[in-house]
Amino acid sequence: MDLAPYFMKYEALSAAADQVFERVKKQFPDCVRCKEECSDCCHALFDLTLIEALYMNEKFKARFTGEAREALLEKANRADRTTHKLKRQAYQSLQAGKSEDEILTALGAEQVRCPLLNDHDMCELYDHRPITCRLYGIPTSIGGKGRTCSLSKFEGGKAYPTVDIDKIHGRLQEISGELLRDIESANIKLADILMPLSMALMTEFDDAFMGIEKNSSEKESS
Repeated sequence: MDLAPYFMKYEALSAAADQVFERVKKQFPDCVRCKEECSDCCHALFDLTLIEALYMNEKFKARFTGEAREALLEKANRADRTTHKLKRQAYQSLQAGKSEDEILTALGAEQVRCPLLNDHDMCELYDHRPITCRLYGIPTSIGGKGRTCSLSKFEGGKAYPTVDIDKIHGRLQEISGELLRDIESANIKLADILMPLSMALMTEFDDAFMGIEKNSSEKESS
């Protein structure tokens, strides 16, 4: 698979996110509190779309080999087990009758250390960090509800420029869908999957996962 054209589209979206962050930071310098070695966002729970998971997986494999990679994969495995447990508890709460808002609020309060956060509270893949990380610290909205970093100084009840995360996820899913259609995947619904970064690092995105193994065999036989 030649992922370069789709990664270019993803990187363009990442660059746009950086521009928005810098614009808001310049407009409200006293409110945006992001600084080096601040790792509040590195403990937040969030998921990646397929294209972003593929991107992080490729950059991770390109940067780390041998013992360094294995050590990070072990950290990813621990983080993934914790995340899976929290999501299972959330599902059980939903089945027990709790509202979605209650569950999302509870999940938002949970913290799982990102496997890419090193002992100096610095990101091991900062230049390639996910878009969610790039926008953390300025006002965003998910499902029509505003959110911002707990360390920021944005005040409730006041109007600020707000990034619609749902629109960004929609565009990411579009890019994922384009990739799947172009490779003639047998599972176009992969465009809708969401996975934590920990799983993205551990997953082998081979032909079987991408739904093209059968297609390839059929083409060879014909």
